[in-house]
Amino acid sequence: MSAIPFDQLNGEIWFNDEFVAWGDAKIHVLSHGLHYASAVFEGERAYGGEIFKLREHTERLVESGRILGFTIPYSLDEIDSACNELLRRQGFSDAYVRPIAWRGSESMGVSAQKNRINVAIAIWQWPSYFNPEERMKGIRLDMAEYRRPDPRTAPSRSKASGLYMICTISKHAAEAKGYADALMLDWRGHVAEATGANVFFVKDGALHTPTPDCFLDGITRRTVIDLAQRRGIELNVRTIMPEELEGFTECFLCGTAAEVTPVSEIGPYRFSPGEISRQLVADYMSEVTPKRIAAE
Repeated sequence: MSAIPFDQLNGEIWFNDEFVAWGDAKIHVLSHGLHYASAVFEGERAYGGEIFKLREHTERLVESGRILGFTIPYSLDEIDSACNELLRRQGFSDAYVRPIAWRGSESMGVSAQKNRINVAIAIWQWPSYFNPEERMKGIRLDMAEYRRPDPRTAPSRSKASGLYMICTISKHAAEAKGYADALMLDWRGHVAEATGANVFFVKDGALHTPTPDCFLDGITRRTVIDLAQRRGIELNVRTIMPEELEGFTECFLCGTAAEVTPVSEIGPYRFSPGEISRQLVADYMSEVTPKRIAAE
């Protein structure tokens, strides 16, 4: 993570169809998105100058807005083009891409039917989400106090900013105890995900991962499933109870920021980053590397 505050980085930000200086990309303190979390966003990575699965991310951004009751005022092509052009203007090859859409400040209150939908895209250089030196040894996870909510109580299929409040609380609590992250259960007590990444387990050479019925079916998650199927690795998408963690031998997280990161510990349970975890780490990095670079 950059030691420079994010509002002091250099470059440009795409803001409502204009490229503006980084420090000039500002919103009013009374923006609805700030007070009522009426905002949706994406996390994307560029490798070798190409944004991995950009269209899938853009489609999910638009769908997340629809779930929150607003229409993003730009087409898929316009958003994709803005992302690609901003990456070029920033001059980065490997970078993190953050599109976000939110309700503006035209009115305040729970109801904001006529507020403008603003869209911005920022791109910065962001290395591995977890400490690179510790990553392949396996990171340590705590058990989170908060749980992923019942989808009847929250728009769990959207990548909405408000859904991350309990993730921030849980990650801070874990870090305060020396852990890298936390594993969250869902409202039923089933294993769900980490605070910003999906989770997979290995037992007897097969993969096991929770059914994403109250949390995001991540784009990286789907990529890992595809890679595992190409390898002929058995996959089980199912309900996983926390007491089952004792019987798994490997565990890893996956997400755009986390990429594929082995786990060595979740609370009282221990895992050893093994053959399947290491293979999928390598396969994922190969998958995101632009073919033109791989061929060089």
